[in-house]
Amino acid sequence: MSDNTRLPMREVEPTTPAPASRRLAAILLADVVGYSGMMSRDEDGTHARVVREVRQLIDPNIKKYGGRFARSTGDGTLVEFGSALDAVRCGLDIQRGLTERQADGPDGVRLRIGINTGDVLADDRDIYGNSVNIAARLQALAAPGTVYVSQSIYDQTRSQPDLFFVDHGKHRVKNIAYPIPVFEVAFHPVRVSIFARLLRKRVGLAAMMMVVAALAALVLTMLVDRNQKEVTREVQSPARLTDKRSIAVLPFVNMSSDPEQEYFSDGMTEDLITELSRLTGLFVIARNSVYIFKGRTVKAQQVSQELGVRYLVEGSVRKANGRIRITAQLIDGSTGYHVWAEYYDRDLNDVFTVQEEIARRITGALAVKLTSDEEKHMGQPYTSSKEAWGYFMQGAELYRRFTPQDNAKARALFQQAIDIDPKFARAYANLAATHRQDYYGRWSPDPESSKNLAYVAVQKGVELAESEPEPKPSLSSVREQQGWLDLYNRDYKKSAWAAEQVVRRNHNSADGYILWAQVLVYEGQPQQALEKLKEASERNPKFPYSYDYIRGQANYVLGVQTKDREVSRQYFKQAEIDFRKALEKNDNYRPARSYLVAALTELDQLDEAKNQMNISLQKGEPLVTLLKDPTKQALIKEQIRAMTPFEDQMISDRLEDAWLKAAR
Repeated sequence: MSDNTRLPMREVEPTTPAPASRRLAAILLADVVGYSGMMSRDEDGTHARVVREVRQLIDPNIKKYGGRFARSTGDGTLVEFGSALDAVRCGLDIQRGLTERQADGPDGVRLRIGINTGDVLADDRDIYGNSVNIAARLQALAAPGTVYVSQSIYDQTRSQPDLFFVDHGKHRVKNIAYPIPVFEVAFHPVRVSIFARLLRKRVGLAAMMMVVAALAALVLTMLVDRNQKEVTREVQSPARLTDKRSIAVLPFVNMSSDPEQEYFSDGMTEDLITELSRLTGLFVIARNSVYIFKGRTVKAQQVSQELGVRYLVEGSVRKANGRIRITAQLIDGSTGYHVWAEYYDRDLNDVFTVQEEIARRITGALAVKLTSDEEKHMGQPYTSSKEAWGYFMQGAELYRRFTPQDNAKARALFQQAIDIDPKFARAYANLAATHRQDYYGRWSPDPESSKNLAYVAVQKGVELAESEPEPKPSLSSVREQQGWLDLYNRDYKKSAWAAEQVVRRNHNSADGYILWAQVLVYEGQPQQALEKLKEASERNPKFPYSYDYIRGQANYVLGVQTKDREVSRQYFKQAEIDFRKALEKNDNYRPARSYLVAALTELDQLDEAKNQMNISLQKGEPLVTLLKDPTKQALIKEQIRAMTPFEDQMISDRLEDAWLKAAR
């Protein structure tokens, strides 16, 4: 439809028009996408098809909801309703009906629909006025297959439990003197039944009956194998709806002239991810996955597809002369459309306030339903000092490099943050992490002392985090570090409890699920570990080498536990693949190479196992150095015990045998 909202009237017998009158009405304007292009290629076929697929669907729905045709052409329909809600439901039923009736593809007929309500000038042939013009502008803005509505429609229908709204911000449009708020509306995804979803995919009746039968059989099996409580929990568990409220916060760009200020823009990104991750109504991608796009110019649609989310947040930060200038924008990754954009020019001391405002704009735009605690405590800072925050973020950037030198520098920065803010629980958590890394990586001349220092720091962090007001923003980070330390101390129950606490407080915590997976591996429950690893991978789709390593461990343990030799070899082969993937991402990750040696030995590939052992020796792997010296059996046992905290000693013994065989 062109920008001219006056559609040609149908030919009628000349009569004297009735006098025009004013009234309130809800106006729905629907337009066929690409109609002019289709007509240029095939006039007769296009007209017949549009009439068949659109008119036959629109007409019954308009009648169903009490609408009145005002105008109709080949590609456009203007309808008047007495109720805003009737207009919205009619528009949604029309769009859903088109989706259900036709196949996907370039030839599918699609509509754009815009709806507004207000005062109109009407006679017996047509309706006119500014309210009609706004409906036309909404229709022009709408993405194919969607329904866009005005502020007035949103206000009158927002309380309906089966409707879902996305705020697309304000837009300046042709011939309207002021910017108009725009909302996209759809039936709420939670309320769509499984049968409706099957219909959307055009599944036939026979296939639907097969699905129903399969579901019934599954339920019967569950009744036999599980108690009623477990069955109820399984049935009531809600499906994850990543299509509507899934989001990725891309790294904010450092616009400062000083590249040393990079930590500040990264800190803004990390804090926003952390804040949104805690919300139960959002599915948020982890930091590791979004940072692969740092410094790259990519289209929103590509990022959305690669990360499996609908919405993206982009932004930039400029820090200078005691002030911060921050831009942020929310983008619909499926269309590249900007939902909203905001600019903040504030005093540097307002950095935490700006983070909260951005988070609230995002949740408002996506109509995220906050719990009372989330509403009350959103933006609760985890430190009261921007100086301490700065040291903390600089330390975090260094810690993630995972080198002995950077680890020591990070530790000093975390200590500086604590000196400024002695109640900084997250700084204590990260301080503990540096000592833990010294212990696990054998970077410390006295590993046991490093482990003890890590315990002291994490216990202080737990004490401080527990004293924070809800939602206790630091507790998840501190519990995670506590869980790793308990695991190294072979306290599997405490470690599993800590992992569960992390996930309970932050259902988007990929790190929490990874900790849980690692605990399950060492407890000898590899299948359950793989399930937790899947949860982590969904939240961190561009996952690091540690994910491949833990998957390899799980498959190695499955190989050890499986009595059937042929099946066991398949697990070891998969473990080899996983460890090689980990080393492709980080060739210096010693544990992955050590386990690769073990997997190759189990597969009777002794020459390749020895080759990998020699690579480890060249890289200075302490364990391999010890293995080459048969006089140091006690030290070998101690090193292996530290590297293999399995509850089942048989698994550790199997690893030791494999390593000794490859070292000979």
